[in-house]
Amino acid sequence: MFSPQGPSLRELVVQALSSVERGYDLLAPKFDHTPFRTPDNVLGATADALRPFGPFGEGLDVCCGTGAGVRALRPLCQGRLTGVDFSTGMLAQARQAHPDVEWVRAEVRALPFVETFDLAVSFGALGHFLPTERPLLFSKVYRALRPGGMFAFPIAAPLPLTSVSYWTLLGFDIVMRVRNAVWRPPFIMYYRTCPLQAVRRDLTEAGFTVTTAPLAALGRREDGSPRYRLVLARRP
Repeated sequence: MFSPQGPSLRELVVQALSSVERGYDLLAPKFDHTPFRTPDNVLGATADALRPFGPFGEGLDVCCGTGAGVRALRPLCQGRLTGVDFSTGMLAQARQAHPDVEWVRAEVRALPFVETFDLAVSFGALGHFLPTERPLLFSKVYRALRPGGMFAFPIAAPLPLTSVSYWTLLGFDIVMRVRNAVWRPPFIMYYRTCPLQAVRRDLTEAGFTVTTAPLAALGRREDGSPRYRLVLARRP
């Protein structure tokens, strides 16, 4: 799962026993060599699915990490690109990789933008927010978008109970819950807390009009349904 340039087991343990911010600061220099970085095929499929809705003006990557989401935003947006994250280490890597993008350190539950962007994307970040925190996050993204702006992110279909991945992710979430029950500061990262129905409800309550589009390029399940869908939340 990890390349030779990725973190060692000891480094991962130290990061997992840190806060979310400190953990990502430590992981940042090697983050792009881990399976946690959003794969290029997901970025490409997202850009392809969004292209018919564009072109867009200014774009925002929410919880940008090392800046991989810029690869999806760049071909879609004609204006300024901005990434926001609270990890100084991750932003340093993003700034080095994409010096032409504006990188902002901020807590995304308190985004410092008002009607600034036409398109916002996010990749792999929702698991860092408890379900009770999603409404606030979505309301801040809504506030950051201009009227008519769109917030888009890929979301995976539920895994079958018979798959190894289902039990792997379930085991990970259980371990993280035990860790957070006995160790401080907490490290919030869960894979199974963002079902589409709940996310759609929270987005709707924030004011968005919500649809989805299949990301067919990422494959289909045995029943023919897509493995991933792109959530398209429009600010009216």
